[in-house]
Amino acid sequence: MISSKTIRERRTIRNFNVSPVSRELVESLLNQAAGLYETHGTPRWRCIYIGTPESRRHLAETMLAKAKESRFGKLIPSKMLDILSRRVADIPGHLIVMAESGANERESDENFAAACGVMQNFQLLGWERGLGMLWDTDPLFQSELFFKEIGLREGERFAGILHMGYFDKAPRARKRTPAEQKWTALLGGAPHERGLQPPISEQNVLELLNDAVWAPNDRLREPWRFIFATGGMNEAHAQTVVPRTMPARLLVVVKEEPDPHKREEDFAAACCLVQNFQLLAKAKNWGVRRTRPEWIYDPERRRGFGVKPLERIAAVLELGITGGIPQAPAAADPVEIRFELPG
Repeated sequence: MISSKTIRERRTIRNFNVSPVSRELVESLLNQAAGLYETHGTPRWRCIYIGTPESRRHLAETMLAKAKESRFGKLIPSKMLDILSRRVADIPGHLIVMAESGANERESDENFAAACGVMQNFQLLGWERGLGMLWDTDPLFQSELFFKEIGLREGERFAGILHMGYFDKAPRARKRTPAEQKWTALLGGAPHERGLQPPISEQNVLELLNDAVWAPNDRLREPWRFIFATGGMNEAHAQTVVPRTMPARLLVVVKEEPDPHKREEDFAAACCLVQNFQLLAKAKNWGVRRTRPEWIYDPERRRGFGVKPLERIAAVLELGITGGIPQAPAAADPVEIRFELPG
């Protein structure tokens, strides 16, 4: 079980030593990471592991191809570009993760959230083995050539590359904003719910959130805020809540940046925070179910919860749910070991 200590201690690593990362370890950690992602559906994502010297060199060349042709890249001395290429090629392992686009926005978001949740689990499990990682989505290397070389299929979204390796020294932690400073409580309920308490108190939820906020997020933007809402569940959902308590939900809300790349990164960061929260809740035997109901895509209904026009809901967590929550079925062969080249 992944602990709050692991979540708080995990760091983004940029400098790796030369120790190799075995395929067997990557595949084992990936299967564990997929098994820790709880879902009622079958989210579709896949990944490619690049670990051989030849495939790492090819990846480095492909990643730098766009940079070399850019206006900025043409100002960089070729010697410096060669150094950058060698630096990428020297990283022991790279895990590229892609998610299928679904039939609609909701399904696409669920697939992408699953890919991000598994990537976060993989980072945490790796950290416990002394394995550091850098989640890379820099637009400077994203190009048609790059996507073609990694084998991105039509109808897929690129979730990122996890550069990985063992490290000699971890950087200092950068502080996170306490969840209390990004917290809104909407306390209500139907007449028959009055006098009842939520299955999990506000204070207990906040305590877990203050560990969960140690999620990876670019430039420490911390793009999330939280809405704790009681009452108002439909009858079917209310029946799954701990008896004699008031239904409660936690909405994880994300700012919508004008820049599409930042929007994607911020949504991924919120998905990692949600995954942290679910891991911590499971360790406490709390019943927490992550949902993405249709109404979160309706601006009018979102507004009823105080969600602003330039915000979106990354997930709705139903608290105090009784009964088991199924885990994602593990793929028969989740890791593609060889670097994919165009056929």
